[in-house]
Amino acid sequence: MLVEWKGEIRSVPLPLLWREYPCRPGGVPESEVRMDGREQIIERARALEGVVAERLSRLVRLPSPSGGEEAVVRELARQLEDAGADEVRIDPLGNVIARLGNGPRVLAIDAHVDVVDVGNRANWSFEPFSGEIRDGFVLGRGAADQKGGAAAFVTAVEILRSVGVPEGLTLYLTGTVMEEDCDGLCWNYIVEEDGLRPDLVISTEPTSLNLYRGHRGRIEIEVVFRGVSAHGSAPERGHNAIYDAARVALGVEALNERLAVDPFLGKGSVTVSEFVSGAPSLCAVADSARIHLDRRLTWGETRESAVAEVEALLDERCNARVEVLRYHGRAWTGLEYGMEKYYPTWKLPEDHPDVARGVLVHKRLFGTPPTVDKWTFSTNGVTIRGIHGIPVIGFGPGDEVMAHAPDEKAPVEHLWRAAAFYVGYALAFGGKED
Repeated sequence: MLVEWKGEIRSVPLPLLWREYPCRPGGVPESEVRMDGREQIIERARALEGVVAERLSRLVRLPSPSGGEEAVVRELARQLEDAGADEVRIDPLGNVIARLGNGPRVLAIDAHVDVVDVGNRANWSFEPFSGEIRDGFVLGRGAADQKGGAAAFVTAVEILRSVGVPEGLTLYLTGTVMEEDCDGLCWNYIVEEDGLRPDLVISTEPTSLNLYRGHRGRIEIEVVFRGVSAHGSAPERGHNAIYDAARVALGVEALNERLAVDPFLGKGSVTVSEFVSGAPSLCAVADSARIHLDRRLTWGETRESAVAEVEALLDERCNARVEVLRYHGRAWTGLEYGMEKYYPTWKLPEDHPDVARGVLVHKRLFGTPPTVDKWTFSTNGVTIRGIHGIPVIGFGPGDEVMAHAPDEKAPVEHLWRAAAFYVGYALAFGGKED
């Protein structure tokens, strides 16, 4: 807690504030969570409001496209060291991985630190990388998506260091790279190459301080058509690949209308996002074409089912193949790494113990339960939960409508509240006795 000593405000360590006892099937009963230190956590987080805003400002000022994150990675690593992390390292892919504590229960809090391009600067009313703090917001590309989450978890480390890290907890803070190019790639590396497999991951993607428990998956599919060229004056002598592709594209339009619907995640979808053709000349029948499909997968839809649905659109006139694309990229460290562009759908049940714990932590801290919802976009959860089966919940500062939008910004109030939530969750998680 904060006390005044000879005119100075100093931090005094607090005892372990919250204790969680074994959860019963179906969730964590409210009576089993002890949160006597709510006021101290809120007080400490609010006292650091200006600090967390400045941390985010420093991160926003460093442009960090996928594969070009070195400057922001090193800044985040410095912030984590200054906040009191026990260990801070950068892995071969370029992810920042910090550790606090050394207990048996392992919690990770994740924020990707790469950002998309600013797009048309004429659509921005301020400098995209200014990091300006104005009118209660931090302004700039990445403020919401999602460097705000990183600034908040750094501040959570500082608070945890002052209140005391539970003996049962190991907390990892991950500032991950290349997510915008290939969501989940970074965590595929963390699990498969770094060998880190937490019991739970909190994603700090923007949720407007609501608690999220899933989102639709996606898959990138390409259909490649092969035709036979002929002179344009006698098209009957050839086989036009564009016509084959066009028929399949119209079939994709119809397919979109009959895809599955999940009550929580919503409807699957598919659309043609690119159509490319080729011919020996503009006076010739096209002998090649390809279409790119953006396929969003709801619950129960898989790689195999999505590919089969597209293959069923091909008729006997087509000489075509359906391919699931692969991503292959070079990290800022120079390491080359890749994966198939299949990003599985995932969700946790609303009564899952990790979700229930988040609801109770929020209620105890802020007086009301959070809205439990889902993201519309995709996150690193596609590999963390979708491929590796590790539970994921989402809680982050900022509004997801700001993601990839001009005039991106994050409320300063969201930052300190998110930090407080991460502290509260870590204390509850680390205090569990199995």
